[in-house]
Amino acid sequence: MEFFNSAFGKNITFVRPAYFIISGFTGIPNIKYYYIFLFFVYIIAVLGNTIVMAVIILDHNLRTPKYAAVFNLAFVDLFGSSALVPKVLDIFLFNHHYVPYYSCLVMLFFCYTCLSMQSLNLVILCYDRLVAITYPLHYQTKITKRFMLNLIASVWVFVIIAVLIAVGLLTRLSYCRSVVVKSYFCDHGQIYKLACNDVTPNVAIAGLFPFLLLWLPLTFILVSYSFIGHALSKVATNNERVKAFKTCTAHLSLVAIYFLPILITFTMSSKINTNARIINLSLSSVFPPMLNPVVYVLQTQQIKESVKKILKIRRQSKITV
Repeated sequence: MEFFNSAFGKNITFVRPAYFIISGFTGIPNIKYYYIFLFFVYIIAVLGNTIVMAVIILDHNLRTPKYAAVFNLAFVDLFGSSALVPKVLDIFLFNHHYVPYYSCLVMLFFCYTCLSMQSLNLVILCYDRLVAITYPLHYQTKITKRFMLNLIASVWVFVIIAVLIAVGLLTRLSYCRSVVVKSYFCDHGQIYKLACNDVTPNVAIAGLFPFLLLWLPLTFILVSYSFIGHALSKVATNNERVKAFKTCTAHLSLVAIYFLPILITFTMSSKINTNARIINLSLSSVFPPMLNPVVYVLQTQQIKESVKKILKIRRQSKITV
């Protein structure tokens, strides 16, 4: 972090608060019921993503490039939910609104890393479907396990570096006014707006992040599905067309679950009050990790068969014992 400080001047005295006060859900009536709801959403997310990861590990037939990306998505959902929801419940349910300065930056890093990885992981899955449908004869040679693992690792490195830059730029800010963060977690935008020195680099990062990690991935997915639709229109029979499209339904569901709440919140942000906006954003953070494993288990035939096979083996082993 000293690199960021020295880069903007050596003889600067930084005024860093001992803590930030998180005040996102303050003043909302009957909000404790929402916290209970968040707790159950978190439990379902943990159980669902753990099951998906365990099934992929236990079934050798699922150790393919596509399911490496599915495993990574389940891991990111599990990790992201664990980084966000327990801390949110601790802050608001148990009135621990005072979050130490560096703890707040750590929370910001993990939350933004996981939210960004969710978006880019959907791009990876989209690319897998794009190649599988538009170049079916070359799929095995283009999408290898090594290629997929390298792609996932590259995305992780890119996201971690990008979020570290955003966090590092926050450490050069001085806070001589309020330390009240009007959000449900240590939000980047709400934190830099509290600073009393130059926030130009932070504003630039705040504008670049949605473009790189939200709008660009969504554009890639939409363009890819236009190519997929064009490729499916050339398929000989309706049965083959429907069968090929079914391989995309789970991914399309994940895209809708992730992007629609965010798009609705951003497009209607001027028409809704602050509390409603905070609740909508919190739902868009916790719903995808809960629903993603449910979608994949219910809509992916291979995972359903794997779950049945694993349960059958366990039942038979119990009978034998």
